[in-house]
Amino acid sequence: MGFAAIILAAGKGSRMKSAIPKVMHKLASAPMIDHVLASTEAAGAARNVVVVGFEGKMLKNHLGPRAETVWQNEQNGTGHAALQAREKLADFDGDAIVLYGDGPFVRPETMRAVLAKRSNGFDLVAVGFDTPSPSGYGRMLVQGDALEAIVEHKDCTPAQLEITLCNLGVIAAPAKLLFSLLEQVDSNNANGEIYLTDVVSIARKAGLRCGVVICPAEEATSINSRAQLAEAERVFQAQARAAAMENGCTLIAPETVHFALDTVIGADVLIEPNVFFGPGVSVENGAHIKAFCHLQGCHIAQDAIIGPFARLRPGAEIGASGRVGNFVEIKNAVLGDGAKVNHLSYVGDAGIGADSNIGAGVIFCNYDGVFKHHSKLGERVFVGSNSALVSPVEIGDDALIGTGTVVTEDIGAGDLALARAKQVNKKGRGKRLMDMLRAKKK
Repeated sequence: MGFAAIILAAGKGSRMKSAIPKVMHKLASAPMIDHVLASTEAAGAARNVVVVGFEGKMLKNHLGPRAETVWQNEQNGTGHAALQAREKLADFDGDAIVLYGDGPFVRPETMRAVLAKRSNGFDLVAVGFDTPSPSGYGRMLVQGDALEAIVEHKDCTPAQLEITLCNLGVIAAPAKLLFSLLEQVDSNNANGEIYLTDVVSIARKAGLRCGVVICPAEEATSINSRAQLAEAERVFQAQARAAAMENGCTLIAPETVHFALDTVIGADVLIEPNVFFGPGVSVENGAHIKAFCHLQGCHIAQDAIIGPFARLRPGAEIGASGRVGNFVEIKNAVLGDGAKVNHLSYVGDAGIGADSNIGAGVIFCNYDGVFKHHSKLGERVFVGSNSALVSPVEIGDDALIGTGTVVTEDIGAGDLALARAKQVNKKGRGKRLMDMLRAKKK
């Protein structure tokens, strides 16, 4: 039946010095809470329950149907926060895993390992990591394969401070058992708070079997400040670049390429330096992204070439072997297979058929100041340089639009369209006019 993820995200994050919830700050172009949800969903969560507090309405609106929310109106520790999900999960008979909205690097593999250990006879499972620098972390007290207790750093004895096995904070148990244990936790500790970790010692006193899953130390990243957010960004990008190259993508200068949480890159893709991937970008096999491109909410098909200095905005669809050149901006437009927009153009709200060619400096005039309008071009259409298409217009297959034309009416298949004023030369007028202007400047 899957498991329920209880994600603690009620804190303000005062060190962020921000008016928005800490977990809404972006990592790899997505709020850090989205990273946690991506992992729980990949691990097979049946329910995601997010505990909200500071600016909770903003967080709830962002989550939408992706997660259920419960409120922690009083900040009284991690155990108190997790307990707020009790009513929401009253009818849930599976396991619950408690996670943190500001801990974006816990992998699905770790959650699956926790569930596997639970099914192997352990009543409660906590996640730990080994580090040579354990200061500030709770310590895990282990005897053989049994977890005896987790002691918060402030409550550790000198001997316990020497332990290097630290608590990640992730705890799993049957939901009903977890809430039963939480109800027994008191606030008799250095912070006067209800600690989630105290459920371990309570479970042990009740004769329950507790175990540990050890994860890589990188998963212990917790973001509490802008500096830590920047460091987390560095870690994410390094991992994303390594994964892209491992999967067959060539990065000429990896350290200059910026990926988003949901970027999808195929095999044999070549990415040149200084390329930014915003959210919602997918690139098929064999595509070539040249230097200094900015991509967001777009799809690039097989063997297409983009850039350099191109901007693809949300809704841009580039067909197989399509070409988008330097200083071209495309928004909410589809380029058919083999279509080309190579120089200094803006294409917005349009469909362009296969093998069409859009000349240099062409503008799709898609906005009238109130509404957006859509234009449709057939296959093998040629639009001459410096033309303007005043949407909505429809251009038939094999039409030709002369250079400098302002298109305001539909053009039939195979037709030639010319719409520009006749050139008139006034003999000697140019020099006389310039001489007059220069005289005024003196």
